[in-house]
Amino acid sequence: MEVRRLLVLAITAIAAGCCATGGAHEATMSQLKGLRVHLTHVDAHGNYSKQQLLQRAARRSHHRMSRLVARTTGVAVSRKAAGGAADLQVPVHAGNGEFLMDMSVGTPALAYSAIVDTGSDLVWTQCKPCVACFKQPTPVFDPSSSSTYATVSCSSSFCGDLPASTCTSASKCNYTYTYGDSSSTQGVLATETLTLAKTKLPGVVFGCGDMNEGDGFSQSAGLVGLGRGPLSLVSQLGLEKFSYCLTSLDNTGKSPLILGYLADIHESSAAASSIQTTPLIKNPSQPSFYYVTLTGLTVGSTRITLPSSVFAVQDDGTGGVIVDSGTSITYLEVQGYRALKKAFAAQMRLPVADGSAVGLDLCFQAPAKGVDQVEVPKLVFHFDGADLDLPAENYLVLDAGSGALCLTVMGSRGLSIIGNFQQQNFQFVYDVGHDTLSFAPVQCDKL
Repeated sequence: MEVRRLLVLAITAIAAGCCATGGAHEATMSQLKGLRVHLTHVDAHGNYSKQQLLQRAARRSHHRMSRLVARTTGVAVSRKAAGGAADLQVPVHAGNGEFLMDMSVGTPALAYSAIVDTGSDLVWTQCKPCVACFKQPTPVFDPSSSSTYATVSCSSSFCGDLPASTCTSASKCNYTYTYGDSSSTQGVLATETLTLAKTKLPGVVFGCGDMNEGDGFSQSAGLVGLGRGPLSLVSQLGLEKFSYCLTSLDNTGKSPLILGYLADIHESSAAASSIQTTPLIKNPSQPSFYYVTLTGLTVGSTRITLPSSVFAVQDDGTGGVIVDSGTSITYLEVQGYRALKKAFAAQMRLPVADGSAVGLDLCFQAPAKGVDQVEVPKLVFHFDGADLDLPAENYLVLDAGSGALCLTVMGSRGLSIIGNFQQQNFQFVYDVGHDTLSFAPVQCDKL
């Protein structure tokens, strides 16, 4: 059996750089070549124990997975539309996420933190006057105080790109954007100058939300969608590619998000020889998601080959495999997960333990002397033309409170998700211009 030595994991928050200081320069979208910003984990500033951090990540992952599955299976919710119109059937979106980035909005610029989400498109922040807003850690943006704020007209293509919109006048496009747990933002679609990494980006279309509700937003003042749709920041900036590199859970270093040509894995780096590339495929029913083709799995000495239909996008738009930065745990379609679970349990030399305290399914009782010398089966995800060969710390976590050593992979129905536990200390490059996803092992806090 092929095994890996398990490194001791301290379940800590992923830290990141904070706000840039100094003067900012303005760049048009055509001039923008590359930006580097830092991501902060949503629990970075909470005084949580290791067990609490793992529990919170698992709970958020379960909720997000439910939202994503609800979206792919066509679930819609009835909500009162912005502008007082009749109830609309509003498509649900992924929502929330695990990472925040610092940015500013308006002129003069108002700093705030926003959730980064590769599973949705809309960029939005809370705006005055608030009809219903959640509590946020920074002042709420007042569009009347900004000299660069302008509403988007109903005739704009961006208004038409919204999943749900109404028009109270020709000059104002009201939006409703609802997430799968009934969290939502409603308000006016507008343009504004955003500032990232000392660079001013004029004319970015965003949602100025005056009715916002739901759990999961309180660490931020809004959300930045990095999906594949026309409203996402990636699409609006006309970027060919972007990348991120997420530090490991026991590392308080920075997690960089790189937008533009700087996103490449440098050919001069040690990681260059390990670069793997797989096609990004499209699901017409869910154009925002980053889908890949998963062809099989390897657990230890066992190569698991399943019918191609298990992980394929189905004719009704369900199924398929997405790579997602906002979900911590990896979820596999139940037929594939059961095969992985069976192979993994058969090759572990530890007794099975109850993982319900941390919200995970397959756990083992760690020896009292620790896990430094524990041998675990290797885990490889085989994609079309690429293999994601994971170190043990990317798929096993130790709950020090209970002594349970748990697999951060679980089962799902309707959608499979490659989560960020599996992505840590890999640079992932989304080349949207060429529809490819590349990755290589990188020490992210050194990038």
